[in-house]
Amino acid sequence: MNSIERTWFKHSRNVNITKHSKLWWNEECQKELEDYRGSRNVENWRKFRNTIKKTKHAFFDVKIQEIVVKRGGP
Repeated sequence: MNSIERTWFKHSRNVNITKHSKLWWNEECQKELEDYRGSRNVENWRKFRNTIKKTKHAFFDVKIQEIVVKRGGP
């Protein structure tokens, strides 16, 4: 093992991604959820779901682009 690999393993951390991980969750999602929970209004539920949908699309579009660039594919 060379010095770069040793340094990498010394300073990196293990991340266990599970079905409960939500790396895409942000403050806007949290705010919309709190608004819905405060009112239990159907319109606030729709806004929350729409925010989640947009957030997931943006997050996973970036992830897909990272994979494409890394692999050099289309």
